[in-house]
Amino acid sequence: MTTSTHQSAAADRRPITLTTTGGIDRASHHRMDEAWLAAAWSHPTTRVFVVSGGQALVEDKDDGSTELVMMPSFDAPFTEAHRYFLGIDGDGVRYFALQKDTLPGRMDAIARPAGLREAGVLLSDRDSELMVHAIGLENWQRTHRFCSRCGERTVIAAAGHVRRCPACGAEHYPRTDPAAIMLVTDDQDRALLGRQVHWPEGRFSTLAGFVEPGESIEAAVVREVAEEAGVSVGSVEYVASQPWPFPSSLMLGFMARATSPDIQVDGDEIEEARWFSRHDLRAAIESGEVLPPSGISIAARLVELWYGEPLPRPLGSA
Repeated sequence: MTTSTHQSAAADRRPITLTTTGGIDRASHHRMDEAWLAAAWSHPTTRVFVVSGGQALVEDKDDGSTELVMMPSFDAPFTEAHRYFLGIDGDGVRYFALQKDTLPGRMDAIARPAGLREAGVLLSDRDSELMVHAIGLENWQRTHRFCSRCGERTVIAAAGHVRRCPACGAEHYPRTDPAAIMLVTDDQDRALLGRQVHWPEGRFSTLAGFVEPGESIEAAVVREVAEEAGVSVGSVEYVASQPWPFPSSLMLGFMARATSPDIQVDGDEIEEARWFSRHDLRAAIESGEVLPPSGISIAARLVELWYGEPLPRPLGSA
């Protein structure tokens, strides 16, 4: 494939977020309406699923699809405090998540626990959107039980989206940490991929880092690339975002252009960084020398945007 063909294909393949097309209206105006929430919970069409430790039960269907295991509210395990309202679909079905210490057992033994990294690429857009929302709330709820102002234990409000301090009256909201993730290319249209020190041998992906206080996202792109790989960046173009509740990030994806190809990794976070042409990357992946970013991540979408088509699979892989 020629460079111009790659660029044309890339223009038609914008990266996608993990969950944006599930059709769920979060209906946040209902979160403080206890009467409405009680009626919604009791409605016969309402569906509920349990989250625990970043996992939910999923079921592999005969047609090859995978679904979240949901149940009517009257079949759900009891929990009053950790009941989170997630939204309403186009058919008027209300969805809730329950946070429990363990996932419930299943008599049929068909369901299995799964986290987002596995289930995110298997579930429908609706189920994936619901799971991301629920696990993001669960992560925040488990780690923000006390008031950061006075230290008093807080209570859950707004159907799981607020924690309120009964002592000082402070309200605390779910935390989201913005992080810039970027695919850097040079004047030869090669892509810069790096390998973190704690990753498996051969794993390469885009560079990324958290936005610092008082810093624009674009400035964070320039700073992170310089810090991690020693590469200077000029133009920066925003592409797409992806919620990434591991535990509470929002990944903001960019394409960036290097002003110099010289690499000098920091050695602390990034152990190795390399420039790849499309031919180089294909050969390295197919030979097993390079493990590309996982398909669920916006990193994979950024690389595919540059590459012009889905990334190849290693030879002999399923």
